[in-house]
Amino acid sequence: MNNGSKKQEMFSKMQERKSEVKVVRKIVAIVAIALVLILGIVGLIGYNYVKSALKPVDPDATKTIAVEVPIGSGLSSISTLLEKKGLIKDARVFKYYAKFKNESQFQAGKYDLSQSMTLDELIKSLKTGKVYRTPVFAMTIPEGLTLEQIGNIVEKKTPYTQKEFMDLVTSDTFVQQMKAKYPELVTDAVLADNIRYDLEGYLFPATYSYFEEKPTLESIVDEMVGAMDKVVKNYSDALTEKQMSVHQLITFASLLEEEATAQTDRETIASVFYNRINQGMPLQTDPTVLYALGSHKDRVLYKDLEVDNAYNTYKNKGLPPGPIAGAGKTSIEAVLNPSETDYLFFLADKQGVNHFSKTYDEHLQKEQKYLRNAE
Repeated sequence: MNNGSKKQEMFSKMQERKSEVKVVRKIVAIVAIALVLILGIVGLIGYNYVKSALKPVDPDATKTIAVEVPIGSGLSSISTLLEKKGLIKDARVFKYYAKFKNESQFQAGKYDLSQSMTLDELIKSLKTGKVYRTPVFAMTIPEGLTLEQIGNIVEKKTPYTQKEFMDLVTSDTFVQQMKAKYPELVTDAVLADNIRYDLEGYLFPATYSYFEEKPTLESIVDEMVGAMDKVVKNYSDALTEKQMSVHQLITFASLLEEEATAQTDRETIASVFYNRINQGMPLQTDPTVLYALGSHKDRVLYKDLEVDNAYNTYKNKGLPPGPIAGAGKTSIEAVLNPSETDYLFFLADKQGVNHFSKTYDEHLQKEQKYLRNAE
């Protein structure tokens, strides 16, 4: 083989090697790009998964899930428990999130948690032993309000009008639903012919928190009735001992609530009402007259006392047919634990201080002293 042939052969081999190197480089580049794409996709999927796992399972959830954390439970077991209950999306994410935030010392106990709770809310609840959630909005129903007044608050705080509220609470269908759901609270007593509104006084005054922007009107009222049911159940033994019905209790308590001022002694007022009932005297409480009239007045006139209405306790003895407002726990407990007195009369002076009397003459003297002389 001459030199020319050798050079040609070497040149050919070099060309082949260059081609092979190019092919290898292309393959390596393709593989590298593929790996980068795969890692990017996996990373993106992982990021989105973790991001999703850090959010509530269902932000609009309203129902609670009962969870019992046993004594001695660690973060791993609690994380697994929460995932099994459907309260978090991934136990590992919750575990590492809690570790990242240096959270520990969770408390054993029974919890009613929700899928709408954030990881921070769950952690705070488990650390303090109390359920914490951030409400979308809250609505406070003060003591002593009628259904119509509660409807005004509902209209201000929710998308529903006062009329829609009143249409619901006076609906026979809805009242029957409440009777079926809370049979110990809402009884046939609310269906008496002379009762103005069946559910008057049955919505417990409290602050209610809502975790969705537009809860149904039915759920709003249901929660208020359910709250009253829980409160009243605490006094079932006392009611049995006094031979008093739930309806009588709520009705009596509503009178105390309407007579109350900041300085009112509800237990003593309750004793006055009991004493008058026992002696066959009418209760003669002005708030029942105002309720009978269906309007608010700063001062009840003598002609108002003659209104022909079942709620008028000047013309009718005993309790009115039903509650005249929503009563709080203080008034409910005052009915069940009245003071022991011989008082038959009371009046509140201009400062709201109550003055009690055993006789009508004594009452007139105090009326002259604290009211007429103060005018």
